[in-house]
Amino acid sequence: MEQYEPERLSAPQLAAMRRSLTNGRGALTRRSLLRASGTGALALGGLGALSACGIPPAQREGDAAAASDDHSAAEKQINFSNWTEYMDVSEDEKSRPTLDAFTKRTGIKVKYTEDINDNVEFFGKIKPQLAAGQDTGRDLIIVTDWLAARIIRLGWAQKLDHANLPHAFANLSPQFRTPDWDPGRAYSYPWTGIPTVIAYNEKATGGRKVDSITQLLDDPKLKGKVSFLSEMRDSVGMTLLDMGKDPGSFTDADYDAAIGRLQKGVDKKQIRRFTGNDYTADLSKGDIAACVAWAGDIIQLQADNPDIKFAIPSAGYITSSDNMLVPAKARHKTNAEKLMDYYYELPVAAQLAAYINYVCPVDGVGTELAKIDASMASNTLILPDRAMAAKSRAFRSLSSEEETAYEEKFAKLIGA
Repeated sequence: MEQYEPERLSAPQLAAMRRSLTNGRGALTRRSLLRASGTGALALGGLGALSACGIPPAQREGDAAAASDDHSAAEKQINFSNWTEYMDVSEDEKSRPTLDAFTKRTGIKVKYTEDINDNVEFFGKIKPQLAAGQDTGRDLIIVTDWLAARIIRLGWAQKLDHANLPHAFANLSPQFRTPDWDPGRAYSYPWTGIPTVIAYNEKATGGRKVDSITQLLDDPKLKGKVSFLSEMRDSVGMTLLDMGKDPGSFTDADYDAAIGRLQKGVDKKQIRRFTGNDYTADLSKGDIAACVAWAGDIIQLQADNPDIKFAIPSAGYITSSDNMLVPAKARHKTNAEKLMDYYYELPVAAQLAAYINYVCPVDGVGTELAKIDASMASNTLILPDRAMAAKSRAFRSLSSEEETAYEEKFAKLIGA
């Protein structure tokens, strides 16, 4: 299959776009601003009510839906729902170069809608149609791994035809190939990876490096100037790693021990607060000296403040992902698969990575990304090297009962 070279934007053009989208502060990235935690799900009536017990794999509606009528050949279109600021745009903000190039090549028109603002809110929007076995009006959606796992578990995603995904199958980074919630990527492919790291303001720490959860929780010089994230999987996952536990296979007792350790940090006022994106301003000013952070934020903050540094703990770090799924009963499954595969072609993947600044899940994209911006190609927060990738760990899938119990304990910890 031919490789297509999309209309390229220069590094200055890309930088200008990013700066215009963040009002010059370089802090409000898509993921950090809008990320939904499981705590939000509890506030909307409980996770158990949303997911119940799931559907056994042999009875998944999504498997049956894959055999239903696919109108892709007759209807050259795709309805694609995504998060805001998660797709490349032209400098004048009037076009989307990679999507336009796809349509020019294939004749498939893409109705692109930025209607995902929160995982829980979006699931509430599409759940009635999915539960009723109806078309949601969307052929391709992007959701965070825990919600992707739930949709697959309920049988509401179509099984992919890998014959339509040659680039995706060949170029998917090993780091993302075998999530426990979708072994072998039968139902999903990642749009981007989201590393959770330790960030610090070198000026606020007096030039000292901060590179472990132990430092954040126990260093008296950081007392009252530490923040953790209000996303349970990130804060608890990083703490489990620091305790020598695997976030992919921990027990209830391990989880409780991690919560207890964080509670001590709260009680002795080592932890200033648990935050969403709002840690970025305090970190940049030095009010927060060190914190658990999302990598996309740090790339943006470093553009404006050379004192902002990051560290990968020797114990490892948590990586989550946002993932492409074809909902059950979608009318244009084959067309959606073609678009999924397109974003795994190296030139296209490079342009997207240069714009959104999160981990690119496409292996071998470095040479193409260097043509756009050499500094991005060497940034391990966008393209992890082998050493960094080897330290990556994913938080294991949770049953509906575990999800409810764990989120309730975390909500109590953070005062939500």
